[in-house]
Amino acid sequence: MSVPPESVVPPPSEPSSPSDIPAQERTWAMVAHLSALLGAVVTSVHGGGVACFLGPLIVWLIKKDSMPFVADQGKEALNFNISVAIITFALLVLSAVTFGIGLIIAIPMWVVIGIGWFVLTIIAAVKANEGVRYRYPFTLRLIK
Repeated sequence: MSVPPESVVPPPSEPSSPSDIPAQERTWAMVAHLSALLGAVVTSVHGGGVACFLGPLIVWLIKKDSMPFVADQGKEALNFNISVAIITFALLVLSAVTFGIGLIIAIPMWVVIGIGWFVLTIIAAVKANEGVRYRYPFTLRLIK
């Protein structure tokens, strides 16, 4: 058997550009990120916003098999919000173990973490709506 000349062999396919991702997938990926805000608002009064990871979890579980971009972004949002919840809980434990003295560190950290969480969630939602695979900084990749 002979090998065809290079001019006959098609070039390798390029990675998909943001414009190749359907609008419906981009919208669902944006919802995966923004649902964290909804979960935090709903549980902020009595739960301290601990349900911030439930929205991304639900979107990821529903759409992970049918929409690859949503699966990627939902998993990213889920990992980020779980990481934020772990850090917030660790600061709460620090405060309890030190009988409230740790609040000197915890309260400013909660403010910084809260602002950072909000800003990064908005940035991720905008990027997902543009079709860009956004990666949060400082995130534990617990869900593979």
